[in-house]
Amino acid sequence: METLYVKTGVLYYDKDSCNFGYTLIAPVFSTKTYLIDMEGNPVHEWECHIPPGLHAELLPNGNLLRAGLLPDSPVCFGGHGGIIQEFDWQGNIVWEYALKSEHAIHHHSFKRLPNGNTMLLGWEYKSYEECLAKGRKPETILKEGVLEEDIIHYGMWPDFLVEVNRQNKTVWEWHAWDHLGTEKNQLDINYHLPLCLQTYGSADWTHCNAIDFDEKNTVILLNSRNFSEFYFIDYKTGEIVYRWGNKTTHTNAKRPSFGDDGEQILFGPHNAQFLPNGNILIFDNGWLRPQGNRSRIVEMNPKTNKIVWEYMSQNPNGFSSPYQGSCQRLANGNTLICSSNAGQIFEITPKGKAVWIYIAPYAEHGEYKEFLHDNVDVNPKGQNRNLGIQFNMVHRAYRYSYEYLKNASFPNIQTLK
Repeated sequence: METLYVKTGVLYYDKDSCNFGYTLIAPVFSTKTYLIDMEGNPVHEWECHIPPGLHAELLPNGNLLRAGLLPDSPVCFGGHGGIIQEFDWQGNIVWEYALKSEHAIHHHSFKRLPNGNTMLLGWEYKSYEECLAKGRKPETILKEGVLEEDIIHYGMWPDFLVEVNRQNKTVWEWHAWDHLGTEKNQLDINYHLPLCLQTYGSADWTHCNAIDFDEKNTVILLNSRNFSEFYFIDYKTGEIVYRWGNKTTHTNAKRPSFGDDGEQILFGPHNAQFLPNGNILIFDNGWLRPQGNRSRIVEMNPKTNKIVWEYMSQNPNGFSSPYQGSCQRLANGNTLICSSNAGQIFEITPKGKAVWIYIAPYAEHGEYKEFLHDNVDVNPKGQNRNLGIQFNMVHRAYRYSYEYLKNASFPNIQTLK
């Protein structure tokens, strides 16, 4: 069989239509984080010693805020990390907070808040007896445990949020476990994906993966992959005040069935976020969608509950990421998309025209590859071959303008313009 080779780096660049800037990536299988220019050249890199857990962001002060993957996690659910670290431009750690124990671990997401504190997303363990006491159907609780990757999972691991200050003191927290029920502002403990699709039995219940914060309205945005919806949480009261994406989690809406999406809108979404106009931008993965696998980017208006813009490729092979993924609305109205599984990052106009296309060349340990090929450039464990997960996988990508870097006092800013 002939081997298929794919060129890496920048494949296309329309200088007149792009939102010029520098793109930050933290390849999933590498310990390095890179800032690249529009030609794909690295202009700065950080050696972080551990792989990401799962992404990094640049702060207004010029520092890098990055989640790290610590060893010996109590779970093997996708996205576990364990630590948040802040690096200066020289790669020195200036702050860090570890959230990892036998019964709790940070995963997926974090958010530096306007007050300087940091909010983290985590999983916490609940035993078989605790789940039963809350009304979970016993046949869906892991009593004897399920062995995955040498870890035995028992009970359930619901999500929680914690806010810590610069002294690593907890100043606020929210637990999904405190909001159980079947009302619109509650989470149904017995809602779950079809058990044949549940990874790790039913231990990974809601599998949230993104958080954001609306300072003006003091509202937290929390996105759930397994429930296929996002929530607005009132920061002051902790109440769920809005949800969107999947009515079947809390109403008698028509559920998906063979070849029929029912009344479910999102399927396994990631990276839900607030836009300046009050709308929400979402990476809707669309994996195992009854009407066909497809990924898309959705912008919806929470005031009308309507989708106001969306993008999907004409062919799923052109843009598809069953797991993970990110999207960013740029200053000129374009959207930067990270199709995580294949390390594909591209920029599109509001009309859906691609104006910048980049394939991440960084594989395991930061190894640079000019070409990827379909014989070896995949996850060596093999279980994700059908999902297209490759060694150059990138969880999220962020584009930063020249002005942002200038304000962040990037040391070599004059050589970049």
